[in-house]
Amino acid sequence: MSVSQQVFLRDAMRRLNLTRDVFAGRIGVKRRALDTWLLPEGSQEFRAMPEVVGRFVTEIIENEALLQKYAQSAQSGPLRNRIAADGKHQLLSVDQFSRESVEELFRIADQMQPIARRQKVSRVLEGAVLGNLFFEASTRTRVSFGAAFCRLGGSVCDTTGFTFSSMAKGESIYDTSRVMSGYVDAMVIRHPDKGSVAEFARATNIPVVNGGDGPGEHPSQALLDLYTILTEFSRLGKLLDGAHIALVGDLKYGRTVHSLIKLLSLYRGLKFTLVSPRGLEMPDYILEQAGTRGHVIEQTYSLEEGLAGADVIYATRVQKERFAAEELEGYTPDFQVNKAIIDKVGRPDVIVMHPLPRDSREGANDLSVDLNHDSRLAIFRQTDNGIPVRMAIFAVLLGVENLVQHSLRDVTWSPPSHIGPDDSVFHGVD
Repeated sequence: MSVSQQVFLRDAMRRLNLTRDVFAGRIGVKRRALDTWLLPEGSQEFRAMPEVVGRFVTEIIENEALLQKYAQSAQSGPLRNRIAADGKHQLLSVDQFSRESVEELFRIADQMQPIARRQKVSRVLEGAVLGNLFFEASTRTRVSFGAAFCRLGGSVCDTTGFTFSSMAKGESIYDTSRVMSGYVDAMVIRHPDKGSVAEFARATNIPVVNGGDGPGEHPSQALLDLYTILTEFSRLGKLLDGAHIALVGDLKYGRTVHSLIKLLSLYRGLKFTLVSPRGLEMPDYILEQAGTRGHVIEQTYSLEEGLAGADVIYATRVQKERFAAEELEGYTPDFQVNKAIIDKVGRPDVIVMHPLPRDSREGANDLSVDLNHDSRLAIFRQTDNGIPVRMAIFAVLLGVENLVQHSLRDVTWSPPSHIGPDDSVFHGVD
């Protein structure tokens, strides 16, 4: 680079006509990382930007079409209109997102962090009621959605399982959806049948969020997973473009990985290594969608081979409740992601993730608890990130995202500095 890094980046922001915040979002990095790249080279806090950033920014400013695309700002209208499903403000699939819109959602999630971390309070959804309709077992997803809605000032009505619902009496999805729409202002729905949440959505005009439809998709989980990856990479000074992602476990029925690989495919030059037991491979239609975007996709049945060199290891449990004819009861011991194999073949800065719950019972061989004190394990940072991301989803779908900053006030209680006693040293880093 013939000019200094600082001059190069400032010139790029000027030519794109973008503020520092928006520029950081456009190139997929945190504002904090960009700030360190813009400091004078003699500064103690100065950091050299990754080479891939320089190539990416150069490509944008030298390509007229890309320049126009990245220079656009709020002229394209509210985010909820740009991600609408069939003209409705609903979140049914990650296919509704572009890279630009998902990163805009994450900037809104960043604004929610002081509320999620119990430093600030907002009441922008005061008076609004959320219907949490979970026709399949859930703890963390159901409570996470409810907590996110409450932290914006709303209230929640819950129903769980088929046994206590009118659907057990033969009521149709259409009738249930239409009736509930008269009671609540938004719905989160989990259902064991693929495509069922879209059927709920067709019967109402209020916001509907897919909380998981059988082996189909789990868009909010994928969004919080991607948000976690970007946050962790920002801390490490890395970019997602060009990263190596290892997806491990039940890739056939694991809806979280189906949605996540679609979102990750919005980025550039990724390498996916898919590691699964035989019979639980990633469905072909997911591979075809990711493959059309030029990413490298490798499949292996060797855990050690699959984890080597990965920037992110995303493990999943066996989804036995969705099995048809499979006989597998759990992973074999040589398929368990644990500290020994991470130390042996993992990068020093690898991020280990899991959508949870992890099966800690003997013989399940799910993600090992011996990583609990390892800072590379991000599962609790991951679940904590579900709150600001789901708050952002609700704020966008209900059209209040621009009101949040002006509504903040200090909390009146004293929250703990760390949520869990076993949190790693990196937990809660801004």
